[in-house]
Amino acid sequence: MDHCSTTNMKSGEENHTKGDDWVGAAATFPYDRMTVERFRKSFPRARWSDDLKAWFVPGKTAARRFDRWLEREAAAADAYADIKGRDAYAFDPIFSNYLLVRDDRLEVKTPYSHTVVDEMRDVPFASWDADNRVWIIPYRSYEDLRRCWDRIEAAAKRNEPEERRKRQAERRGSEQERASRARAAERRRRRYPLLPDELPPLGRPVMTQSYGIVVFTGFDGELVEPEALRALYGGVPPDDDYIWGRWRPATFDELLKTWPSRQGSQTSDSGALWAQPTLEELRVARKAARALERRRKPSDSPPHRLGA
Repeated sequence: MDHCSTTNMKSGEENHTKGDDWVGAAATFPYDRMTVERFRKSFPRARWSDDLKAWFVPGKTAARRFDRWLEREAAAADAYADIKGRDAYAFDPIFSNYLLVRDDRLEVKTPYSHTVVDEMRDVPFASWDADNRVWIIPYRSYEDLRRCWDRIEAAAKRNEPEERRKRQAERRGSEQERASRARAAERRRRRYPLLPDELPPLGRPVMTQSYGIVVFTGFDGELVEPEALRALYGGVPPDDDYIWGRWRPATFDELLKTWPSRQGSQTSDSGALWAQPTLEELRVARKAARALERRRKPSDSPPHRLGA
């Protein structure tokens, strides 16, 4: 049985004319024969109006009755879409330890992964169940889930505790691990090399070469050691004297209020890079800051860590 589209339906518009017999609502919806039959059965007094290019439903409560009919049609369309989704699953099922099949829905439970979260947020009607720590997907979204499942499963496997321990063991003692630890330790210090003659504004988000968009909080005049500059800030020219600037991450509200650069990144040719951020850089930073705020509210969003 064909069902009308819920997205293209419009609520009834009240249409009053001189006579009480002509008080009613104009009803529009995508045409198909079965939908029209159900509509005529629900509204036997409705007539097609060439002037309105719509069905005219008479009565003072016509708009409200038509809106209720639309809601019932939408619910029926969702039920039909779920039936099609179940058929799609039966024809081409996903077999995975990360997918739980229920009578009325599908559930995805994986180790925490940024990739999984991003992919699941692109699946229509997917929702996060904070109590059970799973993603809920109605069957009507199965085809969308199927299309991105390979990426979801690969990311979940990479983030299994055993796989993470294996990668850590492979990196242990390597030059890559030592460099990574040094960069992480330097980031925790929240300092950044700056030219004394090219200091950024305080209290305002700016773009940096190493740490993205940050807010500088002060400059204490401490000189940067050349060894630290070479080891940790390879992209900064080493021929000038630098001082340390202190910074903190920019908040989501600060990023929202920051105007983007209209001319792209304007940076020094010889000094440590900082600039007014571009629109694209602000978009990336705002998305990350918003995700961080969501992770701090486990009841509203996926948690920071999810068990396998």
